[in-house]
Amino acid sequence: MAPNREDAWNLLTQYTSNTSLLKHALAVEAAMRAYARRFGEDEEVWGITGLIHDFDYEQHPTLDEHPAVGVSILQTLGWPDNIVYAVKSHGIDQDAPRIHPIDKTLYAVDELSGLVIACAMVRPDKSLGNLQVNSVRKKWKDKAFARGVNRGDIEAGASELGVELDEHIDIVIRALRTIAPALDLS
Repeated sequence: MAPNREDAWNLLTQYTSNTSLLKHALAVEAAMRAYARRFGEDEEVWGITGLIHDFDYEQHPTLDEHPAVGVSILQTLGWPDNIVYAVKSHGIDQDAPRIHPIDKTLYAVDELSGLVIACAMVRPDKSLGNLQVNSVRKKWKDKAFARGVNRGDIEAGASELGVELDEHIDIVIRALRTIAPALDLS
């Protein structure tokens, strides 16, 4: 099977109806596409991997189920091994170390995309347009802000990619700006 974006969107929406989760998937897709361009990788493959990485989360939100259930579904559907492995390796409790650039990137952008969206949502204009790295770093220090975002995972992800944290934040901000209307952040 060589899935395309439509296949990925259909899979995502078959299992996910929560608007926030759909926006998260779109954000991770955009960040994955930005990094694919940066690294000279296949933007379509990386994008659809980002889009479907949490497709099972709404129905299976616990660590003992997610992403294992999704991985099983992808394997049953015949999705390519590199996409399945990347989805599996973004889970912290899986027996799948992040080996390939796509694996490392998915892990690196997953949590950060959520933090960037949260930072934009609390701005007076609720926009990504003027959001800067220093604004994200300010909110980063406030442990009560976006409490569910694991800052250690973000730091580890940037380190695994070999990208400085501020540059990583900037790449994700710029990627999310390209889809700001879909995120209701324009």
